Amino acid sequence: MQGLPLVAGCRSRAGGDKRMNEPTVHVVDDDGPFLLAMSRLLRASGYSVKTYVSAVDYLQQRGDDSPGCVVVDLQMPVVGGLDLQAELARTSNPPPMLFLTGHADTVSTVRAMRGGAEDFLEKRAPKEQLLDAVQRALRRDISERAERARRDDVRRRFDQISPREHEVLGLVLQGRLNKQIAGDLGIHERTVKVHRKSIMTKLNVRSVAALTRLAQEAGIPSPPAGATFT
Repeated sequence: MQGLPLVAGCRSRAGGDKRMNEPTVHVVDDDGPFLLAMSRLLRASGYSVKTYVSAVDYLQQRGDDSPGCVVVDLQMPVVGGLDLQAELARTSNPPPMLFLTGHADTVSTVRAMRGGAEDFLEKRAPKEQLLDAVQRALRRDISERAERARRDDVRRRFDQISPREHEVLGLVLQGRLNKQIAGDLGIHERTVKVHRKSIMTKLNVRSVAALTRLAQEAGIPSPPAGATFT
């Protein structure tokens, strides 16, 4: 492979080299010459690159959750690309993956794409196609990280709710009125109102509709069809 002109958008030039914040393209391939050619191409195109001679090598060195993506050979000894994909899918922050192969087959392609692969390319694919797939994977990584951060924030907000407030919340999501909730829990209606206000404050929402959407994001069951809210 020959180098290409620098690809915009991968490395921040302002204020000097910001390598600590750069996304990294992790290339995993047991073919030494191809691994070297890939790393040269990607570095010449402006990417920060790390290389690994096996999936096991990558897993042993994967010690942090730095931004980036994985470019992996489909067929490797011991742990193949699809096995690596399955292993990373069990982690809390799986990176986007781009598969490369010298011998594509429909079954492997379908399995990789169903597993969430960004793309599945033959090693003979044009360099421009490869680099486009890498950029898409890195953009996807940014988007997925933002979404994970949002979900973490939602979970942190729900963690602030007391056990009693969780009980009230569940009944609110079922469409129960304050008077009904009070009867269900054996508490005064004014107490229910206090709990509801506390819930809304802790979750930073102003309406039951917003509360319902947030609860759905947190994995709390939706209210039954036809429920009404006050």
